[in-house]
Amino acid sequence: MRAAIYAPPEYNCPFCRIAGSDFSGRVIGGAEADVLRTPDVTAFVGSHWWPRNEGSVIVIPNAHFESIFDLPAEAAAQIHAVAQRVAVAMCRTFRCEGISTRQHNGPAGGQEVWHYHLHVLPRWRNDRLYERTAERYRAPPDERASRAALLRKDLSLGLP
Repeated sequence: MRAAIYAPPEYNCPFCRIAGSDFSGRVIGGAEADVLRTPDVTAFVGSHWWPRNEGSVIVIPNAHFESIFDLPAEAAAQIHAVAQRVAVAMCRTFRCEGISTRQHNGPAGGQEVWHYHLHVLPRWRNDRLYERTAERYRAPPDERASRAALLRKDLSLGLP
């Protein structure tokens, strides 16, 4: 089933640009920092953070799919496998007490970028993340790059 396409005509997808960039573990385009890349999936530290939940990661398919409605099951499985690796690394690296994943589809679902993506967020007891949407801010590129470097180091150790 193919859902409605919400992206405007001539949409220049920022996540396609990230997926198409060379992976070097550096800040890409002054905005996002790569954490992990496979042939089919890219994970990077997102630009929007909340106080106390810094360092959230976005996991995307390298191929363009607008939403969950046109995402093949095989791509979803690969995305979740990478998200799981990132979540484990995030818990070890940031010493968070848990992880939340979020995924939005269509305008009414809160989707802001017209490329399927899964958010992986560090969580702590009583952090009130979902009550603090108004506190969201754009993290500086150097802070994103720093968090990405910590996660890459953990992931490179090959721990379970």
